[in-house]
Amino acid sequence: MQKSIPASMKTFIEEVKTAYAQDQKAQALFENCFSNTYETTIRPQEDGTTFVITGDIPAMWLRDSAAQVRPYLMLAEHDEEMANLIEGVIRKQFSFILHDPYANAFNEEANGKRYHEDNTKMTPLLWERKYEIDSLCYPIQLAYLFWKSTGRTSQFNDAFRQAVSLIIDTWKTEQNHEANSTYHFERDNCPPQDTLSHGGKGAPVAYTGMTWSGFRPSDDACKYGYLIPANMFAVVSLRQLEEIAEEVLQDTDLAVVAKNLADEMDNGIQTYGKVEHPEFGTIYAYETDGHGNYNLMDDANVPSLLALPYLGYCKLDDPIYQNTRKFVLSDENPYFYKGKVAKGVGSPHTPEQYIWHIALAIQGMTAQSSEEKEEILNLFKATDADTQFMHEGFHVDQPENFTRPWFSWANSMFSEFLISKADRYVKGSPLAK
Repeated sequence: MQKSIPASMKTFIEEVKTAYAQDQKAQALFENCFSNTYETTIRPQEDGTTFVITGDIPAMWLRDSAAQVRPYLMLAEHDEEMANLIEGVIRKQFSFILHDPYANAFNEEANGKRYHEDNTKMTPLLWERKYEIDSLCYPIQLAYLFWKSTGRTSQFNDAFRQAVSLIIDTWKTEQNHEANSTYHFERDNCPPQDTLSHGGKGAPVAYTGMTWSGFRPSDDACKYGYLIPANMFAVVSLRQLEEIAEEVLQDTDLAVVAKNLADEMDNGIQTYGKVEHPEFGTIYAYETDGHGNYNLMDDANVPSLLALPYLGYCKLDDPIYQNTRKFVLSDENPYFYKGKVAKGVGSPHTPEQYIWHIALAIQGMTAQSSEEKEEILNLFKATDADTQFMHEGFHVDQPENFTRPWFSWANSMFSEFLISKADRYVKGSPLAK
């Protein structure tokens, strides 16, 4: 059920629309997409927390919910009620992490609803228990950006301290997944990407200093357990946590632990995460196992290799990133598709020849030329299938064939791209000028 939007949102929408005064289609898309998360997915709770559904699925993903409300941080700078709503999201996320750091999606109540009866350690609060590194990164990132946007520090409470300690312990455990981890996940009667091999433990990995992930941000199983862009996101999150520990919490021990773990993981990335490509030179792999096997690809879901400057792992002009970006946006990436209407990055999560609006938003925000940004905007305008909303994946020749008509993350990512193209940014975000 849709609800009326606050005055701060109406004002902000009108301000952004003025940057596209000659483009009615862009204005209409922004007005619909920017308000969509607020109007349809946010559910304030009696305890002051905020539950956020993804759209057409009634559960709350740690990743999606953070990305869904991220553009609203620009409203929270001046709107106390919006700030309260976002702080409620942060508090809800960290309460979920304390419940189970290995779960990716949660129910609004402990009602036992779930996506599937999986062989893993479930509770009535869990919708799904696919372990993904980024599920633990996004709440730290949101809490950090909320601090930078509003100046508030009340989100850094005892639950936050306990949860980040649990996150660090989890990432340390998963540095030695085969020896130390009790996590397992098996699903029956499903596509191979929905379950983990080797009795639910995943393919064998060697120690690298990186931390293991069972699944990608697409909720698809990793081919090799060290997911490079997710480890990069974790390094950034730990650096943000180090800053929070030093400047807000005055907790030297936490700052040192966060820094040391970030350094270990980053050393693993730089040692094991790069390959020499015959066409593009030194690039980052998408996944590796520490045994010398590499998966060269990129996926539309964030964290991705394309998103590294957006996440804050490197600068836009970083040479290895630029090499990697050229690879990702080429036919060498098995999930880069070109068609009559559009070209861009898709995912094994959706059919072949389907590209994602999320990936287009990331491409636009990491583009260095105004020409490429304009090209991306035109692709958005040509591929909404006249719905005035964004979708998960759409066919490169026939955008009217798409997945997920109500997918809030995609709408928020498009909104953030359009805001950034107008030279406005969330405070503290890596791409802010």
